[in-house]
Amino acid sequence: MIGGGQAGLAAGFYLRRTGLDFVILDAQDDPGGAWLHGWESLRLFSPAQHSSLPGWPMPATGTEYPSAIHVVDYLTAYEKRYELPVHRPVQVEGVHRGGARLRVDTGQGSWLAKRVISATGTWWQPYLPHYPGRAAFQGRQLHTVEYRTPDELRGRRVVIVGGGNSAAQILADLSGLLGTHVTWVTRRPPRLLPDHVDGRALFDIATRRRAALLNGDGSGDGGVAGLGDIVAVRPVRAARDRGVLKARPLFGHLTKTGVGWPDGAHLDCDVIIWCTGFRPALRHLAPLRLGDRQGHIPVAATRAIGEPRLHLVGYGDWTGPASATLIGAGMNARDAVDVIARDLGARPVHRVRAAG
Repeated sequence: MIGGGQAGLAAGFYLRRTGLDFVILDAQDDPGGAWLHGWESLRLFSPAQHSSLPGWPMPATGTEYPSAIHVVDYLTAYEKRYELPVHRPVQVEGVHRGGARLRVDTGQGSWLAKRVISATGTWWQPYLPHYPGRAAFQGRQLHTVEYRTPDELRGRRVVIVGGGNSAAQILADLSGLLGTHVTWVTRRPPRLLPDHVDGRALFDIATRRRAALLNGDGSGDGGVAGLGDIVAVRPVRAARDRGVLKARPLFGHLTKTGVGWPDGAHLDCDVIIWCTGFRPALRHLAPLRLGDRQGHIPVAATRAIGEPRLHLVGYGDWTGPASATLIGAGMNARDAVDVIARDLGARPVHRVRAAG
């Protein structure tokens, strides 16, 4: 297993039940996955009881949606509870074909494996789109992964780029900071989901869509407003009610001092925050030469089509419905481990509900 975050731990839980020998190689010094690196106000989109890995529910918290720190504590305790064999810090440098087994090269030596599960997620591969003049801009440019607290941007003129949840939450974070001027720019007008809709509904929509596709229905269930919309968590609702959750159309280029639009309009700014998403963190799989032009590896369920000894877990809908979420990672991991167990003649995997 490569990656010891939420998807890796979920796969480890199921592998432990099969009786197979396995290890989890994690590049970080501490448990917690990408949740260790989010901004201070980051919260889940779903209540704790709907954000659990298999076998053990996330403990309740005093707020509507758990904080990133609460998630880190949960993942740390989960790893210990199930005595998962995590080796860290171990940086995987490449996965190679080596006869009957795959060879996993690391900075501390090599491992030979009958099967490999890659569960490295996307946080480590931030996406920065190309815009004319980006290299000429003399202010500060951040990606979502580099943002931590609003105080570091106090008194600055900030442009936030992107129409998703991260952009809306960071806008809410900064908009109440005295002396800070924030401009939000998006490719299309942002749409908030109704206040009563959160990650629970989005996961249900993703699951129905996946089932429809598997049944040959290309349309799926569009749900309330689509999966690309913004969840109105409490800080975002507060920003909306203050009247600051408004976006300008996306600019066309950057200048030395700011951003410009095709109609000649210009805005000076000190900081640009690119909330422009991520790509799968799959550089360690490059030696296998499996990737397509979008940076994905074609899969049948979780199994790589070009290398059947490799499974991918937790990267988003292309490897399983909502598999980048806590609850979705568990379902995705179960599917992968079930196939591996059958391939290797191990004990089958059964669906497990979180138990108190």
